[in-house]
Amino acid sequence: MHRMTAAAALICLLLSGPTRAADPPPLTLEAKIPLGPVTGRIDHMALDPDRQLLYVAELGNDSVAVVDLAARDVAHRIRGLSEPQGIAYHAATATLYVANAGDGSLRLFRGFDFEPLDRIELGSDADNIRIDGWRDRVIVGYGKGALAVVDPASHRKVGDIPLAAHPESFQFDAAGGRIFVNVPDADQVAGLDAVSGKSVTVFKTAGATSNFAMAVDPDDRRVMVAFRNPARLVVFESATGKRVASLDACRDADDVFVDGRRRRIYVSCGEGVIDVFGRTGSDYERLARIPTVTGARTSLFVPANDRLYLAVRAAGGDPAAIWVFRPTP
Repeated sequence: MHRMTAAAALICLLLSGPTRAADPPPLTLEAKIPLGPVTGRIDHMALDPDRQLLYVAELGNDSVAVVDLAARDVAHRIRGLSEPQGIAYHAATATLYVANAGDGSLRLFRGFDFEPLDRIELGSDADNIRIDGWRDRVIVGYGKGALAVVDPASHRKVGDIPLAAHPESFQFDAAGGRIFVNVPDADQVAGLDAVSGKSVTVFKTAGATSNFAMAVDPDDRRVMVAFRNPARLVVFESATGKRVASLDACRDADDVFVDGRRRRIYVSCGEGVIDVFGRTGSDYERLARIPTVTGARTSLFVPANDRLYLAVRAAGGDPAAIWVFRPTP
């Protein structure tokens, strides 16, 4: 009986082993698009979907690269910026918005020729940008604790949503009624009414700190927050703030994205990896850890393109580049 059991186990191992080895990784590196002579840290990215132009905030180079995804080349570079961090493209007005940490300015450029269009002085540390498509506004995190509300028609700041400290990543829920905001200096994840700015939910972080990256899963109505200390991915119910999952994650996370088609979560980290998590039923698990380059922590997942773009800074003689990952299957 013992021999039969051992033999059966060996057969199962032989049958299952090759199948698992043949499974493709959840992300496959498809291309590397060189950025040219760019030095220093690279921050966030945005896309012009009509022309397939990827805008890359080259913070350490005081510039923004305009990458032609079809040609896989840099088509243009906007220079003379001041530590650009956040970036967004407002398609209705064909306007590129660039938030600058160095001088606190929000600079606007024409999308068809990248000429300067306007400039809004926010005061200090202009950071992440989101397009509020429900109210046709541009929202910018800045200063010691506020989200600036900008009217894209007049190019004027028309309001502020106050916060307890400087905001990092923030996201809208699926209906646009709430904004979820990472406020790491206040050890807080806040849920706000998108119109009044009043606090609706404060998520309990249970001692985790340095929450910079965030994503919203609209299908499951959950908020994904990547903490750096300790390095964990924490999942909250968006309506109640209830903590429903907590998983070990890569270190120095800066971006999180939800792939709704595959029920996956992508976390890009300065540690030099991308963590891929999957959901089965009510549980989450890490599916893979994809090696990249140390310091490559900012990324952009574009569902319409079905691609994940990773910003890789110059290091060790290798030039800066955008790595293009194709999700599989």
